[in-house]
Amino acid sequence: MSIFLFFAIFFVHLLLECFSYYYSFDYSKIILKKYKWKNCKNFFFVTTFELCKDNFFIQKNMNKQRNENKALSIAETKTYKHKTAITSLKNIVQNKERVDFILENWNRSLSIRRGWIADFNKIILQYVKYYQELAVLREHSSGVRSARFSPDVTKIASSSIDKTIRIWDVKSKKRIHLLEGHSDLINDAQFSPDGNTILSCSWDSTIRLWDANSGEEKTAIKRDSSCVTCAQFSPDGQTIVSSSLSNIVRILDVNSGQLIKTMDGLFCEVFNVQFSPNGQQIVISSYDKTIGIWDVRSCKQVQELLGHSLEVMKARFSPDGQIIVSCSKDKTIRLWDVRTGRELKKLLRHSNWTTDVKFSFDGKTILSCSKDETIRLWDVKSGNETQELKGHTNSVTGVDISRDGNMIVSSSYDTTIRLWEL
Repeated sequence: MSIFLFFAIFFVHLLLECFSYYYSFDYSKIILKKYKWKNCKNFFFVTTFELCKDNFFIQKNMNKQRNENKALSIAETKTYKHKTAITSLKNIVQNKERVDFILENWNRSLSIRRGWIADFNKIILQYVKYYQELAVLREHSSGVRSARFSPDVTKIASSSIDKTIRIWDVKSKKRIHLLEGHSDLINDAQFSPDGNTILSCSWDSTIRLWDANSGEEKTAIKRDSSCVTCAQFSPDGQTIVSSSLSNIVRILDVNSGQLIKTMDGLFCEVFNVQFSPNGQQIVISSYDKTIGIWDVRSCKQVQELLGHSLEVMKARFSPDGQIIVSCSKDKTIRLWDVRTGRELKKLLRHSNWTTDVKFSFDGKTILSCSKDETIRLWDVKSGNETQELKGHTNSVTGVDISRDGNMIVSSSYDTTIRLWEL
């Protein structure tokens, strides 16, 4: 009997040790001290029942908590997906204009169907340049005739009907110098190749040189009694070519202002003259609807480009000197082969005079502007328009692009200068 009691107590003690796993103190010792054996049996069953009941409720609560967590997780996931969808939608809306214009261009050139691949916009935006308005510079009191970047793209020189030239800091978008001296509207102002000098020409019949750093006038040159329509530095910065309404093109020495050469034989007013990249040729745009290519050394015309139906406003060489791009009052932009004089392409999108045109420095893009208040970008290889820039509220008179191709500056009769960037 005593042995049986011993084993029974041992068994209960063992069970209570197991139960102590669920509690922070040792029940077995308390029970054996507090209760007699006859009560141990009742305590054992009562405690076991309570533990089972507690465990049931614990499991039930745990399951409930798990379900709540699961529901919360699902809700959070839905919320996250909802927010992601909204963000994606916003991005799609923001990129709509960009994607539309790229798709339009690609559809014209490659006949690509919309939706041919998911994330099409993300892929092609890596390869297509898309400019957006960065800033509007307002200070001129009358229409702005030109705006040009400095070679290092830290400054802009603008000329205006208000008879002033202003130099702007690109970073701060503030005017840093006001150049006064011309007595009539100024047709153009540009930086020298080294960026230290500004060259301007005006209806007051003068060409003036200015210190780009101080804004002080250095030289005033008067070689004609009529309006000077254009003046440009040679690529080495040592000479200047100028044109006027008196049908004369002159080449002048920068340092002395002395006349070096004159190109005679022109039968009409000259609107614009530009050096070739190697400085050996000059392209002349005339009122008589023609474009002439002249040799600088011999002062003879070597090629005549015919095709425009109205006055040619400007013509410029490509960076490699192999192509000329021209713009005219006939609303067209034309590409010409310099060697043969053959017309290569005719670009038609502007609805009014094209007033200025320029190659990008890599020669792959053409910029044009017009009296229709727009700026347009064109792919040289395909001849397709790649972008239209709107913002000016009057005729756009001039356009320039930075050497790295990341910024565009434009001038307008709306008295503003606008900066555009990628």
